Amino acid sequence: MTDTIAAVSTPPGRGGIGIVRVSGPGAGDVARVVVSGVPEPRVATSARFLAGDGETLDTGLALWFPAPHSYTGEDTLELQGHGGPVVLDRVAGRVFAAGARPARPGEFTERAFLNGKLDLAQAEAVADLIDASTHEAARLARRSLDGALSERVHAAVDELVRIRTWIEGALDFPDEEVPDLPGDLLAERLARVRAAVAAARGAAARGNVLREGFGVVIVGRPNVGKSSLLNRLVGRERAIVTEVPGTTRDTLHELVQVDGLPLRVIDTAGLHPTDDPVERIGIERTWTAVEEADAVLAVVDDRRGLEEADREILAGIPDRLPRVVVRNKIDLTGAVAGESDEGGQYRLRLSARTGEGVDGLRERLKSLAGYEPRAEGLFMARRRHLAALDEALGSLDTARRREDEGAGSELVAEELRLAQRSLAEITGEFTTDDLLGRIFATFCIGK
Repeated sequence: MTDTIAAVSTPPGRGGIGIVRVSGPGAGDVARVVVSGVPEPRVATSARFLAGDGETLDTGLALWFPAPHSYTGEDTLELQGHGGPVVLDRVAGRVFAAGARPARPGEFTERAFLNGKLDLAQAEAVADLIDASTHEAARLARRSLDGALSERVHAAVDELVRIRTWIEGALDFPDEEVPDLPGDLLAERLARVRAAVAAARGAAARGNVLREGFGVVIVGRPNVGKSSLLNRLVGRERAIVTEVPGTTRDTLHELVQVDGLPLRVIDTAGLHPTDDPVERIGIERTWTAVEEADAVLAVVDDRRGLEEADREILAGIPDRLPRVVVRNKIDLTGAVAGESDEGGQYRLRLSARTGEGVDGLRERLKSLAGYEPRAEGLFMARRRHLAALDEALGSLDTARRREDEGAGSELVAEELRLAQRSLAEITGEFTTDDLLGRIFATFCIGK
């Protein structure tokens, strides 16, 4: 990396402070041109930001972070001035004229990764921390940035390396009489590393829910109170509610926070036989939303109970999806709010109109998401992390099966190599330029 990059690192718009960040081998040259010299390292220095003709563009603070003691690991200059867009544009333009080029989205963090300041999981946590939608999501992103996920991955990789060293040593140097690892000891060590990877996978799954949200789709026949339930969960009149059946004809999406858990709640069109082409499109979108959901709330009218049409709706929900049968409108039946398990089907009575029993629904949704506020040992994770952990578990299971079948040590060693490679993809020891491009392209400019 021989070029020098720069960008405005504060959000667009007006603000009290605006920052232009410069990183690369030419950062010192930019400092000498724009602020008349390289500031003392890590000391906020009052400075004038100068145009090419000596005019003062702005006044503020200049900070100098010489390599390798900077965020990127390169010489880095930060110019902190006033946060007006025109002022920042003029200062950035002057920095570009002094030899820097505009940074790509995420390029500062990409350089931090390439220079060994962060591993790939930590670099992704930077973006997750910025994008966090709840306090709990921000806490877990911070833990990932501190290396909570990376530490688990490195520990598993270290154990795999020790096992592979023993097995492959015996394969590569048969004349040296390297003793084989006893089968019972190998099985014990494989079980131990698999348990560690499985535990990391469980924690990652819960952390991923906080990053992407838990998708909940509300389904049911017309006029059972689906939109009223959405409004109650959201806390405001988001959906139109009338006594006329079929008011909702399209999907309505809302983000709801429940004790720090982001719920992506979707209200849908009522499910019933219809010849109306608009309603049919809405019903098709309902089933599409169900296919993409993490859980389903099937709402029925408590006055009518679970009728055949409701059972048909439940039968159409994929078996893999957890569902809650919500018996709504207990304010009209006088039934007591609460949960029950009838024939293996979880049911919850409530009133979307009065709110009675809705807290129980919120608790149930947290349970379905596997969410515990302030739980220890969790961290933020992405879908690619889950996929890599799943691949590692698959390879470890195959290695154990090969060992039990008495297959050759070469086959066991190959599965362990694949497991190690899958884990290495998480932290970036093994990766591709294409993957890096996709990851850092999602970052904001200036970070």
